[in-house]
Amino acid sequence: MQLQASKARALSLSLSLSVLKITVLHAFPAPCGADLGHLISKKGKMIKICCIGAGYVGGPTMAVIALKCPLIEVAVVDISAARIAAWNSDQLPIYEPGLDEVVKQCRGKNLFFSTEIEKHVSEADIIFVSVNTPTKTRGLGAGKAADLTYWESAARMIADVSKSNKIVVEKSTVPVRTAEAIEKILTHNSKGIRYQILSNPEFLAEGTAIQDLFNPDRVLIGGRETPEGQKAIKTLRDVYAHWVPEDRIICSNLWSAELSKLAANAFLAQRISSVNAMSALCEATGADVSQVSHAIGKDTRIGPKFLNASVGFGGSCFQKDILNLVYICECNGLNEVANYWKQVIKVNDYQKNRFVNRVVASMFNTISGKKIAILGFAFKKDTGDTRETPGIDVCKGLLGDKAHLSIYDPQVTEDQIQQDLSINKFDWDHPIHLKPMSPTSVRHVNVVWDAYEAAKDAHGLCILTEWDEFRSLDFQRIFDNMQKPAFIFDGRNIVNGNKLRDIGFIVYSIGKPLDPWLKNMPAMA
Repeated sequence: MQLQASKARALSLSLSLSVLKITVLHAFPAPCGADLGHLISKKGKMIKICCIGAGYVGGPTMAVIALKCPLIEVAVVDISAARIAAWNSDQLPIYEPGLDEVVKQCRGKNLFFSTEIEKHVSEADIIFVSVNTPTKTRGLGAGKAADLTYWESAARMIADVSKSNKIVVEKSTVPVRTAEAIEKILTHNSKGIRYQILSNPEFLAEGTAIQDLFNPDRVLIGGRETPEGQKAIKTLRDVYAHWVPEDRIICSNLWSAELSKLAANAFLAQRISSVNAMSALCEATGADVSQVSHAIGKDTRIGPKFLNASVGFGGSCFQKDILNLVYICECNGLNEVANYWKQVIKVNDYQKNRFVNRVVASMFNTISGKKIAILGFAFKKDTGDTRETPGIDVCKGLLGDKAHLSIYDPQVTEDQIQQDLSINKFDWDHPIHLKPMSPTSVRHVNVVWDAYEAAKDAHGLCILTEWDEFRSLDFQRIFDNMQKPAFIFDGRNIVNGNKLRDIGFIVYSIGKPLDPWLKNMPAMA
């Protein structure tokens, strides 16, 4: 059905807007793999869902829905013509293993990308909102509270263009009771239209997002405990039930769903900070953090996941969500609880600082003018995402000591690296034109596309991302082309320290017994 496209008005959203059209059954849940041909509304028209936000969450989620439900029409729209062009090209705007194949299977069939926005929002019956909720950089709660500017803008736009009743679904990570605020905005601008708010947080891990969507541990849906709210929950539950086993679809009230996302990220980050704290103690005592992690991970009450010591955690969610959790606790007078979660962030910062100090102290307490090779800049392997990557703080720390950096990452562009090293903390999640540039020694940064070129004539080499290709490098070749003594600082524990020492390297591995050279040069954080 062709509709007259409404004139797009300028929106103050900093992010991408995407729209999904989807068919669901109101009356009965569809079993996994069900035929969708009969799924129509009581009025005989296909029900449409709009997803606002085409980034790391919205893009993969929409692509998988299109793949799993071939009779669902998914229209992804964005205010950025460049981003839409990327989604329509062979070079997608984000890197995620398996995403390219999913998009290619569906694009042009039941998955479409367009710059039309208000048309699809207006037509939608269900609207997912997956917009940025960055940490505030100024004003009340700066440095901790989530900035809901873009969420509010999206809500007001929905209210402005809507002509029929809608279900609005929170997909972004938001503070507890955000739904209540959004509900008030929509209600006070309703023009007689009724809205139901649901919380459906994502639990995707970058690098495995497609598999997480194919086979999720759980899908969480929170809504009002009213007949209308429960009906809205059932509508969304029916969508996921087409491929997700129903025992994995959890329903709760709104506030539990909102808090569950923050709690999940806080617990995962807590495990990483716990093992990183142990890594410092291991180095001081001669213990091996890998052996300690293996031993405690065999306890079924603990388990082995998220017990790999590293230079620190990164990504768009962990730090942001914990800081948000801290702010919520403080606002509710729970200062002891807030201080507990603050410590998770402090240990993460300590680990990054400790790594930088170890590099400087090991190399005669100065790296001024020395070339340091950086292998890996993304916050983890199998993604090009650099948001809150430990590489930013490590590189800035090394630059602060006047090092010259040569950086290689197989998925991160030079422009992204230079930008990340030039902006202030917390500004990464804001629109590019709102990112104030801070003075930094970016002129001492050289980005290359080969690990061997990065290491050539370097005094030291830092491994900051656990890319598989780094495990199989020809380290004899690297050693032969480095300045001597040649140092390797393994921030991910992916290389064999003993074999590297046999070649001639001086090796530092997080949480491992220290090289004799390093024992005489303690790194003080």
